[in-house]
Amino acid sequence: MDTTPIEILLVEDNPGDVRLTQEALASAKILTKMNSVLDGETALRFLHREGEFNDSPRPDLIILDLNLPRVSGHEVLASIKEHEHLRRIPVVVLTSSEAEEDIVRSYDLHANCYVRKPVDMSSFIDVVNGIEDFWFTVVRLP
Repeated sequence: MDTTPIEILLVEDNPGDVRLTQEALASAKILTKMNSVLDGETALRFLHREGEFNDSPRPDLIILDLNLPRVSGHEVLASIKEHEHLRRIPVVVLTSSEAEEDIVRSYDLHANCYVRKPVDMSSFIDVVNGIEDFWFTVVRLP
């Protein structure tokens, strides 16, 4: 059995949502390692292994909020999908936005899925566990 953890990059500026995501992943049946960054600019430096991130792990999954400081989630998504070494990493947009234009734009930029953040803690943890379960037990990735 492979004991290499699944690498997840969470791009989220809300510390409460970061904590809830960590709790959900810690209670899951799949071995994961989560890195988190608080803004879009830092996410891009992490993904391109720049500066202090020169030895950062390549994520197996990116969970991306849209409403980020410095560089928006849409800009991060566009950058990910235009770079050959990043474009195959699945990107799950997990955001509070229900705006149709955000949904359409995310899919136009090749998001792998768009999930609305639940407002209560229990549902949030269920959603994160569902994302993890789907992407690492149901889907076959390259």
